[in-house]
Amino acid sequence: MKKNLLAIVILALLLVNIALTAVMMISVTTTNNKTANLVTTIATVMNLELTGGQGSEESGGTPPPTLADTEIYAIPEATIPLQVEITEDGKEKQPYMVCEVSLQINKKHPDYKDMNPLVEGSLSMIKDAIRSVISSKTVDECRDNEEQLKAEILTKIQSLFGGSDFIYGVSFGEVKFG
Repeated sequence: MKKNLLAIVILALLLVNIALTAVMMISVTTTNNKTANLVTTIATVMNLELTGGQGSEESGGTPPPTLADTEIYAIPEATIPLQVEITEDGKEKQPYMVCEVSLQINKKHPDYKDMNPLVEGSLSMIKDAIRSVISSKTVDECRDNEEQLKAEILTKIQSLFGGSDFIYGVSFGEVKFG
């Protein structure tokens, strides 16, 4: 008799455990969905702030190009001096960044036919824009904020072409610090 009573108590506790687990899962799932929606909304707003509303069809900008619509313009490897650092013993140290830079050009952009021939002729100005942005940074800033560095370079290059965004991206090839 005691074994049956013990089995009934265990069964009752098991059923209570299942019921409480179900209630907990329902409450956690709804909270998780609300949190996911909030994070999605914040990420969407942050993306709009970072891109300034460009690139989305709803905002009237040009849609982001596909890889087939992208032309890559490679800029040869360059050695760029970074901000001078002071070592622990008080001596100045001149760090360098060696990198390959590629420009991503939208072949479907309305300005492509007019502006693309200017890219080759403006190579020295493009290199100077890249050098001026990178040389204003320290080694740590270049390593830790690569996306921000690319965005600054892109903005500077786009300003060379009258603010046109037919060049829509900058990427680094091999990056070395010394």
